[in-house]
Amino acid sequence: MSFSDYLETEVLEFAFTTSGGTRPTAWYLALFTAAPSDSGGGTEVSGGAYARQSVTFTVSGNTATNSAEIEFPVATANYGSVTHVGVFDASSAGNLLAHAALTSSKTIETGDAFRVQASELDITLN
Repeated sequence: MSFSDYLETEVLEFAFTTSGGTRPTAWYLALFTAAPSDSGGGTEVSGGAYARQSVTFTVSGNTATNSAEIEFPVATANYGSVTHVGVFDASSAGNLLAHAALTSSKTIETGDAFRVQASELDITLN
């Protein structure tokens, strides 16, 4: 996953100055049908019972990994082709923290549910 411009600034301020923002207390996974960038944007899924889902992470070394399965509600309408995911600090609006393309896109149609198995979402710092 790539850090957003917002998070890069927060990390640098935390590490190298005495200023810095407030640490998030919850994280949410979002689905996108068009890629977000480091500055935000992209097309987040909307409608069809879609809602960002809470995610918790464990950290080992330089990698944060989702500690439990993440399951989105069963779609009540087609989402289209989900191509990217993003981690936010709020269940709606908020700040994009990190984003990545899926290994392969997934078309979500009415009656489907998008799932991420535990330990399948990694955020790595190199």
